[in-house]
Amino acid sequence: MALLEIVKFPDPSLKKPSEPVAEFDEALSRLIRDMSDTMYAAPGVGLAAVQVGVHRRLFVMDSREEDLGLEVYINPVIVGGEGEVETEEGCLSLPDFNETVTRKARITIRYQKVDGTLEEGALNGFRAVIFQHELDHLNGILATDRISRLKRSLYTRRRLRQVKQEKQEKHG
Repeated sequence: MALLEIVKFPDPSLKKPSEPVAEFDEALSRLIRDMSDTMYAAPGVGLAAVQVGVHRRLFVMDSREEDLGLEVYINPVIVGGEGEVETEEGCLSLPDFNETVTRKARITIRYQKVDGTLEEGALNGFRAVIFQHELDHLNGILATDRISRLKRSLYTRRRLRQVKQEKQEKHG
């Protein structure tokens, strides 16, 4: 079990779009295992590779619904969506963030599995919300980009104060 360090806002690398996964090998399988260990330990329900410093189009999630367990999405895309749902979202890369975000209620997706095979499917409810949140990470979009400018500004200022205080405590 290897726990990876989670990259946190305001790190600019979180805004960098990720590159497609091309190699479906043991290194990818190891990354997926490490990411899932990190997600469960955090604890969270989703984790994109960019959140652990790897700019590849990959994320893991576990909605803890229907006993589905760990789900892995490689090179994911949304090919359709309908309806809207507002949900309270948090994020492992956004400490102390909890805001209402509007997402599609139902989505049709395409992605690759760990062995590289192409899959299509549909998600709704909480699983659809997690998928959209993690896909945003792969595109360099944070949940703070989906809230009002005022709320984003307030969160950013609060977070920058936290980072400054953490640095001061660390360096005396």
